[in-house]
Amino acid sequence: MNTIHVDVVSAEESIFSGEARFVALPGESGELGIYPRHTPLITRIKAGSVRIETADGREEFVFVAGGLLEVQPDRVTVLSDTAIRGKDLDDEKANAAKAAAEEAVRNAKGEIDLAKAQSELAIMVAQLAALRKYRQKK
Repeated sequence: MNTIHVDVVSAEESIFSGEARFVALPGESGELGIYPRHTPLITRIKAGSVRIETADGREEFVFVAGGLLEVQPDRVTVLSDTAIRGKDLDDEKANAAKAAAEEAVRNAKGEIDLAKAQSELAIMVAQLAALRKYRQKK
């Protein structure tokens, strides 16, 4: 069976490391699907779900808040400042953070504050979408 080694790494820790049959994640220009022996690629990724079909057929989900993707024929590396395992996503925390980001958007004093708040809001919306997707697969 053909597999590809996948590493998902956050600023704090290694979130996933193992063999996979397939990886899907949110690229800047749309969804990316990666199989073993994929053409080499480096690109930025958006906030959203990384879906990993492991060598034994299970699915792993990881939320990333954007980052970088490097693909080599035998290896996929996802680097993100923030990455959270699907099983560790917390609905209450995510909704509270989304509400705080919405409040920050409303109270922004300048363009830079508004841009930061909108970026945080987009990440929280993506995290909640990832949480819903993870729960549907369970």
